[in-house]
Amino acid sequence: MSEQSSSPESTPLGLPEKPKRNRGLVIGIAVVVVVAVAAVVVFLTTRGSDTAEGRTTVRIGTTEASSSYWPVFKDLAAQQNIDLQVVNFSDYTQANPALSQNRIDLNLFQHLLFLTNYNVANNDTLTPITSTYIVPLSLYSRKHNAVADIPAGGTIAIPNDATNQARALLVLQRAKLITLKGGGNVLSTPAEIDKAASKVNVTPVDAAQTVASLPSVDGSVVNNNFALNGGLDPSKALFSDDPADPSAEPYINAIVARAADKDNPVYAKVVQVFKDPRVTDKVKAESKNTAVLVNRPAADLAAITARLSQTIRAGRS
Repeated sequence: MSEQSSSPESTPLGLPEKPKRNRGLVIGIAVVVVVAVAAVVVFLTTRGSDTAEGRTTVRIGTTEASSSYWPVFKDLAAQQNIDLQVVNFSDYTQANPALSQNRIDLNLFQHLLFLTNYNVANNDTLTPITSTYIVPLSLYSRKHNAVADIPAGGTIAIPNDATNQARALLVLQRAKLITLKGGGNVLSTPAEIDKAASKVNVTPVDAAQTVASLPSVDGSVVNNNFALNGGLDPSKALFSDDPADPSAEPYINAIVARAADKDNPVYAKVVQVFKDPRVTDKVKAESKNTAVLVNRPAADLAAITARLSQTIRAGRS
């Protein structure tokens, strides 16, 4: 993640003190002020739209602007007369409000469950306009070489944030290490673990500490970015969820727009540029080939987010 960048705040145009003489000078100043105001209005109304030169600026927010695919993405967009302005945010809570408030035009950082949680909590309608990829969530261990080697009564660390915690519990259930009452869902918590039917104990920790906890636990469920930053080899993971399984749909990442802009033809061009193999090959390489490309139509994404919204609302009622 990188530093937040926000759009510059506009400052009021200061008018000079009215002179007592020289009416021509007053008229000249008034003309200059009118021209300046007109220039500001033109600037504000053309951001994110076609300019006089036939080029378009599209501001796209992300939390991973240092990723290697961005320079390629920007270069290919420029060939389509799109100046892709990457806006960096320091944490995941900032990019959706920025989009909702028109400070950016698109964002690319989140999966559908994260987006739907935001929309429900904020009564918003941000909309996925294309799928990008899924990154598996994996179980690692420095003490055991296989899931079967983890002893009964062992301890597994999982991320403690709501979205990743529920997903981690579902991973452990598929690995047959725990059983969730009622089968579990995207809102599951450790309180729903059927301890009598489970092999291991679960300890929630800060997601950034899941790698550091490995020496003191039998295993840890680690987000891909923390795994790579912590020097873990994804090919050595003991277990991962399956991106091709329907249960992985909530974790499809997406490019997101405001609902009113979901059919914007310029944004459709941005989508096509992202799907260029020269971009997606970089995405896969940076994830050490763990990222699985997903090509689902916008209608599918809308149906998935609608189902997730119902689940989240039901869980909060």
